[in-house]
Amino acid sequence: MASVDGTPRVCGRLRSGDLLHAGLALTLLLGVWSVGGLEVSTGKVSSVEAMNGSTVLLPCTYSSCIGIKNLHFNWQYNDNGTMNMLCGGDIPMEGVEPKTTVYHERVEFVGSSKTNNISILLWNITFEDQGEYTCFARNPKEKNRNHSATFTLIVVDQMREIDNTLTVLIVSVLGGVIGLVIIIMVVKALGVRLLRN
Repeated sequence: MASVDGTPRVCGRLRSGDLLHAGLALTLLLGVWSVGGLEVSTGKVSSVEAMNGSTVLLPCTYSSCIGIKNLHFNWQYNDNGTMNMLCGGDIPMEGVEPKTTVYHERVEFVGSSKTNNISILLWNITFEDQGEYTCFARNPKEKNRNHSATFTLIVVDQMREIDNTLTVLIVSVLGGVIGLVIIIMVVKALGVRLLRN
């Protein structure tokens, strides 16, 4: 705006473009600040049933959007409120295999930093091994951000047989209906062709 004497005057309000740019800058700053960093996952299934005496894989993977440096991880077993350490280690940087320490005689570390895998095997499981296992990781590169995931192990004396009679019945009926529709369409096409000739 111009004043009466022709000198420019600053308006008390911001122009809409300035407000838009300020809002965009604020949104970007908040977005960068709140980006989720380290994440630990036990996969889509968070529990498994296994037979007494078998070996079971306790899966765990990690991911980080800005990378890792000196990532610390461990596996713990919740024994009625007491967390017992099973395995732990540190991964100095991406692609370098971790230095691990195993605290339980029937645990084996089977992960690899090349695949972001920090899984363990639990050998010769017993009914006492049933419960919750926690995979924990902390990344100093992300201001010591940490994350954990819980995996539940259920130990059974024999595997249950799953009754899939209903599934077989539904698939059979659906297949029969589709087959019937195909036969009707073929007969109709043949009939139309014969009538045209």
